Amino acid sequence: MIEPKAYCHKRKKVHCNQFLVRLSKKREECSFERLAAGFRLFALYGFDEGLAGHITYRDPEFKDHFWVNPLGVNFAQICISDLLLVNEGGSIIQGERPLNPAAFSIHSAIHKARPDANSAAHAHSIYGRSFSSLGKILDPITQDSAVFFEEQAIYDNYGGVAFDVEEGNSIAEALGDKKTVILQNHGLLTTGTNVDTAVWLFISMDKCCQSQLLAEAAGAPTLIPDEIALHAKAQAGSDLVLWASFQPLYDLIYKMQPDFLD
Repeated sequence: MIEPKAYCHKRKKVHCNQFLVRLSKKREECSFERLAAGFRLFALYGFDEGLAGHITYRDPEFKDHFWVNPLGVNFAQICISDLLLVNEGGSIIQGERPLNPAAFSIHSAIHKARPDANSAAHAHSIYGRSFSSLGKILDPITQDSAVFFEEQAIYDNYGGVAFDVEEGNSIAEALGDKKTVILQNHGLLTTGTNVDTAVWLFISMDKCCQSQLLAEAAGAPTLIPDEIALHAKAQAGSDLVLWASFQPLYDLIYKMQPDFLD
């Protein structure tokens, strides 16, 4: 069994394609740090809302298990040692606090349906949940929102708090092969091959929701043509760029709140 506290924070730097890319000794060694840091960043951005919100990371050894935040701990207080390891049946394998049943219902279904989605992030952010009430996807009105062009799905069958496993299955079905899904009347959910990507996509998507809400309140935004949106997505939405976009935020939260490594 992998012990998250056994992992170290030491990183080395290598030069790759004219970018300074940070690598850990092993890819999985860094993921628990990233997961805990993701919650601190969600708190920094104001994404916390009572008991709502969760980020998960698929265990690198036991692929049908995932790590998640415990119920009732504010994002701003989560440390590596607080994380729960949960199996496909919803049993807590490691950790002492309770599990949010909605987190299990949604994330277990997504991890099962999408082997490539090693991480998923969901929170009740103010702009994401406001935009979700419109029942539509983001338009390519800016370079940033072009990253989400043809990478969004919508789940339009809100049935209350997702305590039912079938609700999670329906959300996973709606997500399909997209990176993100807008849960109508609920909020945003993003996925990634790693924690860095899933968390960065959520932060960026919420900002894009804010941008579109502001633009539509002022008038009728001009859309980027489809072919240009695809080009912009290829430039700014590759796996490497999405991963790299998270790194300054990780460095920031590590500087501000290094105790998340506890």
